[in-house]
Amino acid sequence: MVTDEPSQTTTLEAHPETSPSTPGGGTASGASSASAASDASDASKKAAAAARREEPTAPPTPPSSEPPPPATRRKRWPWVVLAVAAAVATYLLVSSHSRTQANAAAAKAKAAASAPVPVVAAAARTGDVPVYLTGLGSVTALNTAVVKSRVDGQLFRIDFHEGQMVKEGQLLAELDPRPFQVQLMQAQGQKAKDEAALQNARVDLNRYEVLMKEDAIPKQQLDTQAATVKQDEAAVQSDQAQVESAKLNLAYCRIAAPIAGRVGLRLVDTGNIVHASDATGVVVVNEVQPITVIFTIAADRLPQVLQQMHAGRQLQVDAFDRDSKNRLAGGALAAVDNQIDQTTGTVRLRAVFPNQDDALFPSQFVNARLLVDTLRNTVLVPTAAIQRSPTATFVYHVKPDQTVETRNVVVQLTEGDNTSLRSGLAPGEVVVTDGVDRLRPGMKVAPTMAGANGNPAAGNPAAAPAGPAAGRKKPQGAVSSPSSSPSPPAGGGGRGTAS
Repeated sequence: MVTDEPSQTTTLEAHPETSPSTPGGGTASGASSASAASDASDASKKAAAAARREEPTAPPTPPSSEPPPPATRRKRWPWVVLAVAAAVATYLLVSSHSRTQANAAAAKAKAAASAPVPVVAAAARTGDVPVYLTGLGSVTALNTAVVKSRVDGQLFRIDFHEGQMVKEGQLLAELDPRPFQVQLMQAQGQKAKDEAALQNARVDLNRYEVLMKEDAIPKQQLDTQAATVKQDEAAVQSDQAQVESAKLNLAYCRIAAPIAGRVGLRLVDTGNIVHASDATGVVVVNEVQPITVIFTIAADRLPQVLQQMHAGRQLQVDAFDRDSKNRLAGGALAAVDNQIDQTTGTVRLRAVFPNQDDALFPSQFVNARLLVDTLRNTVLVPTAAIQRSPTATFVYHVKPDQTVETRNVVVQLTEGDNTSLRSGLAPGEVVVTDGVDRLRPGMKVAPTMAGANGNPAAGNPAAAPAGPAAGRKKPQGAVSSPSSSPSPPAGGGGRGTAS
C-alpha cells in the first residue's frame, strides 16, 4: 500500500507539468489550470480510495527477512531496555530472598545441631543367658486305648460321662449278662454230673483192688476201672474249664477302663449289639496326666543334646503356644528317636509333662523349647541397642562427655529382649536403645536411663548402675532378633539363637 500512493501522486502531478506547453497561456490561465489540476487530484484520490474499499481484502504480506526501517528500530529499543531492567530487578529480588531463607535454614540447622538429642539409654550388665533349641511339636497322650467289648452282646448301660476323667478298672459300660449266666449254669451242671461219675468210678476201683488181692477178679478188670477213673477226672477238669470260661464271659459283660485318663465321646449308644470284632469300639481313653510332646530339632543340634544326656543331666523343656508368647507347661526330655528323617533333616524328641492343670491337650500344636546350655557371666545389652549395617554390627555408645560414638560389637547370642556380646563392650558402658535413627557419631545427646518400673527416668548415664534396666522400650528402627518370644524367667522360657 505504501508503494502505490507515490505512483498515483506522480501520475496526478504530471498534469501541471504539461500545462505550460498550452499556447496562449497567461497568469489567469495558469491559476485556473492549477485549480483544475488540484480538483482533478482530489477526485483521483477519492476514486482510488473508493476502488480500494471495493476491492477484496488481500492476504497479509509474509514477513520480510529484510531488516526494518531505521524508524521502526528507533521505536523498539526503549521497550527492550525496560524489559532487561525488569529482569535484572526480579533476579536481584529472588536472589536476596533465597539468601535470606538459606541463612535462616543454616541458623536453624546450626541451632538444632548444637542442641542435645533426647534418647533412651541403658547400661551393659553381666548376667547369665540360657541357650534354647526350638522346634514345632504336637501334644500326644502318654497312652491311648480304644475300649472294645470282648464278647458279643447287647449294650445294656453306659456308666460314664463323655469327657470324664476315669481311673484304671472303672466301669464304663455293661452288656446283657443273661446269656452268659445260662452258659455258666450249664457248665456247672455238667461238672456236677461228671464229678458224680468220677466218685462212682473211684468206689468201684477200691472194690476191685480188694477183690484183686483175693484173686476174685482178673487184673484186666482192675486196670480198666483205673482207666475209667482217670477219664472221669479229665472230664471233671474239662467241666471246670467250661465253668471258668463262662465266668470270664460273664465278667466281660462289664467293660472297664484299661488305663486311667480322659474318655472321649461315646462311639456306640445303648441298645446296640456290639461285637468283639468291631473296629470302632465303645469309647477311646487317653492318658493325659502325664502327657507327652513330640517335637523336632535340626539334626545338626543333636550332638549337643546327646552330650548333655550322656552327662546325666535332665534337660528342661517348655511348651509355648503358637505365637511363642505364653508358656503353657514345663517338663523334661524323656527320649530321642533312633533315626534322623532324611527328608527334613530333623530328629524327633519326646518330652513328658505332668499336666496337672490340663494346659496341654492331645493333638495340640505347640512350640517346644529345649534348654541345652547356659552362658555364664556374659555381657548383656538390650536387643534394641543392636544396630546392623552391610559391613558390621554396632551400638551407639554414650561417652562421659554426653556425645555418642559407634562401637563395633560381636553378637554371641540373642535371647528375647537381651543380647549377649562376645566382645566390643564392657559392663557398665551406656548404649542408646531408643532414638538411634536421629544419631550421628559425635552428636550430643540427653540420655534418659530406663527405670526399674519400666518407665524412663532422668539420670546421668555416667552415674547409672550397671545392673539390668527392666522394661526397656524398643526403638522402631532397631533390628531385633528373629525370635519374638519374651524374655524367660529364671531357669526357663525364651528362645536363644547362637551366632
